[in-house]
Amino acid sequence: MARRPLPRILSNGSAQLARSRELARTAADSATDVLHPLITITRGLRRLAAAGRRRWTETPKERRGALLFLVASVVLVVALVPYGPLLAAITLMAAAAWQGRERSAAAPDGPDESQTQRLKSLYEALVPYFSAADDPEPLYSHGGAWDKAFPTYAFDGGGRIAQLVVRYPAYFTDGEAEARARIEHLLAAKSGRGREYHFTWDEEGNQLTVGVLLPLPVDIAAQRFVTTPGETVLGFTDPTRVQRTLPVTYGEQQRDVPPVVWRTGLRSTEPHLLALGQPGSGTSTLLRSIALQALQHGNVVIVDGGGTGEYACLTGRDGVLAVEAGLAGVTACLEWAATETERRLIAANRAHQAGDPPPADTKRPLWILLDRPTAFTHLAAADGRKDPQSLLQVPLRHGRPANVTVVVADQLDSVDALSDPVRQHTRARVVLGPATAEQLATVLGAPPPTTLIDELPPGRGYARLGTGPVHRLQVPATPNPYDDATPDALCEAVLALLPLRTDPADGETIPEQEQDWPESEPDPVPTEAEPEPEPNPTKPPESQTPEEPLPKRVLVLTKEPVPARAAARAEEPAPDPVATPAEEPLPEPGAARAKEPVPDQGVSPAGEPLPKPVAARGKDPVPDQGATPAEEPLPKPVAARGKDPVPDQGATPAEEPVSDQVPALAKET
Repeated sequence: MARRPLPRILSNGSAQLARSRELARTAADSATDVLHPLITITRGLRRLAAAGRRRWTETPKERRGALLFLVASVVLVVALVPYGPLLAAITLMAAAAWQGRERSAAAPDGPDESQTQRLKSLYEALVPYFSAADDPEPLYSHGGAWDKAFPTYAFDGGGRIAQLVVRYPAYFTDGEAEARARIEHLLAAKSGRGREYHFTWDEEGNQLTVGVLLPLPVDIAAQRFVTTPGETVLGFTDPTRVQRTLPVTYGEQQRDVPPVVWRTGLRSTEPHLLALGQPGSGTSTLLRSIALQALQHGNVVIVDGGGTGEYACLTGRDGVLAVEAGLAGVTACLEWAATETERRLIAANRAHQAGDPPPADTKRPLWILLDRPTAFTHLAAADGRKDPQSLLQVPLRHGRPANVTVVVADQLDSVDALSDPVRQHTRARVVLGPATAEQLATVLGAPPPTTLIDELPPGRGYARLGTGPVHRLQVPATPNPYDDATPDALCEAVLALLPLRTDPADGETIPEQEQDWPESEPDPVPTEAEPEPEPNPTKPPESQTPEEPLPKRVLVLTKEPVPARAAARAEEPAPDPVATPAEEPLPEPGAARAKEPVPDQGVSPAGEPLPKPVAARGKDPVPDQGATPAEEPLPKPVAARGKDPVPDQGATPAEEPVSDQVPALAKET
């Protein structure tokens, strides 16, 4: 039996029902907007009626008659007054509209029971620290009033203290760091662990303000920051500590974040930086972030003491002079840095004395970034070499006027291994990762104004520039882009900031330019070193003077007239400067065909003269250098160019004069 198809309204009824429901909801919203005044007045009338009924119910029975007589009198007066009913209706509608308005929930006047109990426990915990036995009117006493000690307080959604103002007696030693630390530790423990609190001491008003700090953003990737030359963004901090903000890209959005800006250059009071932290705390991330910002306006030299390839992405980039990870390379690199610093100082000093501006090569900043230099200290001591840290004394001491900046990053456990110049001349300090209050006070020179927590994200710590305040710091996410565990978005952000490569790729060669005298070829033998031969008087005059002068190129090579050489060789043969393969191998550099023997192009076996050889290069013909009598062959000339074999132009037949050969060579050429 065939099935009958469903009706059309049932087959697509769900879509029609959804559409109808949406239309009904839209119509209801529109009607609500139009009838909102009427709804408000109706709600107000209902509330007024409920209030009148409640008042009638609360009135005693013996007084209800008087109340009823009063209401009737008011109605009668309103009815007799001109326009009374109209004014009464308008007044009633206005009262109904006022009573029918939407009201927000009123905030409680005071803390609830749980909040009150928390404040009481905190007050009782502070009694031993803020009380004295001889105080006539103690502010803190067991069972006392906590509302006098805490004039201002606020709680978050979880019921924990978000802000608190604590009053303390004037005799409390708020100028001692140990006394402050005890109070801060107690307040952080009683207010809730796992959060960072900021403490502001007002010694004049005897008040302590406790505030909860929001977590710093950890997902701000490396990017181009809006800074001027000489400014480096170390990270980001709280908005209450700095007066400046920078626009940064935060995911897909853009917002303003307060930065920690480190200024370097000629007018900087903190020209060098020291960053310390535990392994994995983000010191290498900080150095990569600084290197990417420094490459915009200067050159960078990187020393990798970890040897893990954290800076391989910077090798061969434009502006990166060297990335060294070996002891020999590091020593040579730091020696060059010291020499370059001295050269810049001397050049700038000469320019100042002459009244000229400093040279351009001394104005370009030079950054020396060292990651774990103490690792090379042990290697140098074991190998009997000089400590590479000793080479940093000149850049650290005289780097500011020479535009040389040194950044040293190491572990907290290796602070004692750092040299004295590094610890003395690095006034800008950064501590990343978990650290104790004693370590922070030792490195930064002052304790941080916040509580310490045990678990910190990478790149999170504290920074202090010179004698300024201590800031919370979060370094921009600048991971190693070649690490497989790095997210793709962060890798692309770092790779986009890297300069172009300057080294040629593997297998790529730079084309050589043609030169008359390549550097690898031996220089022509000067004729000044040879004894100047005297002309032979017995020589026939026609053999000494050729009919036509030789080309100028031969004169440049020999630097003496050919007739004199021919006459000298007729009397005393000169030694052969070109060694044969049987006596001595030809020099390899510069000669392209040095391994092939030089063919004899003088006389054929039959005794007939061979045609003159054509020069290997068509631009410069090889001239004939004359002929001597058959009994004395000429020596082989020195090869001027190692790339082209020089033919043997030794003896020619005696019956053929030299003057006939030169015109023949010119015609062939």
